[in-house]
Amino acid sequence: MTDWEAPDTGVDPFVTSGDDRRLDATTEIERGTEGLWTPSSLLTHDDVPSHVGFWKRFRRNKVATVAAIYLILLILAAIFAKQIIPQNPNYQNLLQINMRPSTAHWFGQDDLGRDVFARIIYGARISLEASFLAVALALVVAIPLGLFAGYAAGAADMVLMRISDAIQVIPALVLALVITGILGPSTTNVAFALAVVFAPGFVRLIRGQVVSVREESYVEASRSIGAKPLFIIRKRILHNVASPLIVQAAVTFGFALLAEASLSFLGLGAQEPTASWGTMLTRAFGQVYQAGWLLWIPGGAIAITVLAFNLVGDGLRDALGTETRGA
Repeated sequence: MTDWEAPDTGVDPFVTSGDDRRLDATTEIERGTEGLWTPSSLLTHDDVPSHVGFWKRFRRNKVATVAAIYLILLILAAIFAKQIIPQNPNYQNLLQINMRPSTAHWFGQDDLGRDVFARIIYGARISLEASFLAVALALVVAIPLGLFAGYAAGAADMVLMRISDAIQVIPALVLALVITGILGPSTTNVAFALAVVFAPGFVRLIRGQVVSVREESYVEASRSIGAKPLFIIRKRILHNVASPLIVQAAVTFGFALLAEASLSFLGLGAQEPTASWGTMLTRAFGQVYQAGWLLWIPGGAIAITVLAFNLVGDGLRDALGTETRGA
């Protein structure tokens, strides 16, 4: 026997967490451990408890929250553009061309004397509409095909995956250029072309999620009691696909907006005098030596909006990922 005694630290290892912080009543209630003997090694202070709601977890990401607020304000401004800016964005004042920003014209005037701020707001409507339409069309096609390919497997899965591979081998912008060139320049055709480009990626994502869960025990249990495939897909599989699909869709919105601006810059999207961010870049590029600052306004709007979509996607990934792990 030795005379050694454990030092008195004032901490009871059976009622405190592993990092020696005493648990309060609220923490115990949250974990369902009030009144229970729980070793300290099993108690951990999670940064985000699994029961916390989705929106609370999303708001913990301050950058993503700011990006989401910016996108909401931009969408509202695009929807209510006529109420916010009653001025006609195509109104020309040839006596005031390439004017710098002022109190009367916040973003200045372009080479035809048109108000750049008004055209940015109205242009947001065209750019966002094309982006949302492209992603929506891609999802409408990809969701049933991905679910079918992942659940049915076999020859159907192989054929759909080979078609997806063949489409994805072609560079996305080149394929969109070819499709839009064949159909003709318009915002709707640009959206359709981008939907063709994005659909295979969504199909592969959905198919991969379905493959990962189709052999789970709860799916097997549904099969064993005679549940029909459509019921199993709708009730047992679809909710597992939703979280990664939402995140991917949010990020794809940014890529779609950038691609739409690129195609409009090349003259395949909205046509003059309709305002869109891509066509505004085209006009500004022609005045780069006379009024180079005009490039920064639509270019900055595109860059900030694409970044915002990506930041929101990151926030959704963290929030939905935590929710999935805690489920």
